[in-house]
Amino acid sequence: MFTTLAVAARDRKRLAEISGVAARFGLEAVLLRLGLGGGEAHADGPEPLSRRTRQALEALGPTFVKLGQILSTRSDLLPADWIAEFEQLQSAGPTLDFETLRPEVEAALGGPPEQVFARFDAAPLAAASIAQVHRAALRDGTEVVVKIRRPGVRPRVEADLRLIAELARRAEQSSAEIARYRPRALIAQLTEAMLDELDFTTEGRNVDRFAADFARNRDVVIPAVYWRHTTDSVLVQDYLDGVPPVDAARLRAAGVDPHRLARVGAEAVLDMVLVNGRFHADPHPGNLRGLPGDRVGLLDFGMVGAVTPRRRAELISFVQSLAAGDGARMAEVLADWTEGTDVSRASLTAGAERLIARHGQGAVDLPAIVADLMGLMRQERVAAPPDLVLILKALVTIEGVLSRVDPDFDLVKTMKGAWSRALFSSRSPEALRNRLIGALLDLSAASDDLPRLIRAASRRLTADPVVNAASDKETARSIVSAGRWIAASIVLAGALVAGALLLR
Repeated sequence: MFTTLAVAARDRKRLAEISGVAARFGLEAVLLRLGLGGGEAHADGPEPLSRRTRQALEALGPTFVKLGQILSTRSDLLPADWIAEFEQLQSAGPTLDFETLRPEVEAALGGPPEQVFARFDAAPLAAASIAQVHRAALRDGTEVVVKIRRPGVRPRVEADLRLIAELARRAEQSSAEIARYRPRALIAQLTEAMLDELDFTTEGRNVDRFAADFARNRDVVIPAVYWRHTTDSVLVQDYLDGVPPVDAARLRAAGVDPHRLARVGAEAVLDMVLVNGRFHADPHPGNLRGLPGDRVGLLDFGMVGAVTPRRRAELISFVQSLAAGDGARMAEVLADWTEGTDVSRASLTAGAERLIARHGQGAVDLPAIVADLMGLMRQERVAAPPDLVLILKALVTIEGVLSRVDPDFDLVKTMKGAWSRALFSSRSPEALRNRLIGALLDLSAASDDLPRLIRAASRRLTADPVVNAASDKETARSIVSAGRWIAASIVLAGALVAGALLLR
């Protein structure tokens, strides 16, 4: 089935395992559709193809489970029944006896955990496909969790990533239709996510960055990382003793106000996306805690997304154009999101008008808006930018979580306050200085090209027989002269402003 793939000898054993699982679940039709299979597809079994694919991903382990989880957010690529199946994929794994993990832990800690910690619980607190978590206490009594990578998981994941990358390359080459959906970009996202999750020092640095982002916000709690005990395979951080936000009554019983918790949680996520430029990409209830004082605790920073200033501006513009019923402005945003494809402006404008007609009045239903937006992408047969999908998924997830504990919660209303915080954060002296320095460099480079471009325009004017009169030559000379003065003035103004800020 996969025998035509060019793979290294070290990956052939894993390739045989994948082939066996694919055959066991009758996935020949999927492989043929991707241009990867050989022969003919077997007749479909009693289970739908989407379900058998999900079961095969579960059987293949963490890399394929993560791929399915990413695909579960891609309603721009897959129909609803496939999304529903892939949403059932969980990263849970069987618990391992601690003695299986002991060599990894002792190598990382430099000794038995019973000697390093004041207390170490051999019984696991939780288990996932990549790691297992145990509770412990430091010598000073601080309660911590110890996250331990499963032995042997890294080489298997790395082999899977190599094989999946080859599959994506072959699929993209074999079909222009598949190439429209940029499978290699999807696999690049998967690769980055998996390699980050495998290296716990990456997660630890993420934790430290978020702690710095929220250092002045006492309503958001980020667990501290204990670096003296942390390596790429073991992560030690604070234990947050709180209540997952799944039930308002349970929160109240713990002394947490669900309404305030929803507001604090929403503001935290929106600040991540619109102000800080990095966000927790998986804010499901298991990664959130309601803490005393109506504070929100955040856990598991293995999957983090980044937001560029351009993407932030596009998101704000999209929501504002929806509220204002401005189809032309929304079409401009959609054009940015489908850049590099052959989608016509007329189609984008028609799609923007449909979105406004359905969602532009009354209460804003963010999941429904995102579903329709992804449906528009699927209709036009284009893939949304992966970073945009990750942002929208995080926003939809947090709205779903917080709406469960506060039915009156409205993420879009809360977003308005975040807009102002985003505006003022981008107007800080440091941000302005960096922007002006960048603008000065751009203008300096442009100043070299502008006279040349004006001279080229002048040559065209003087060479064209239709405009070759003396008056037109005089006009061209005037354009050249004015252009030089404009270029010099722009550069001088930029230098003066940037110099003043730097001196200040």
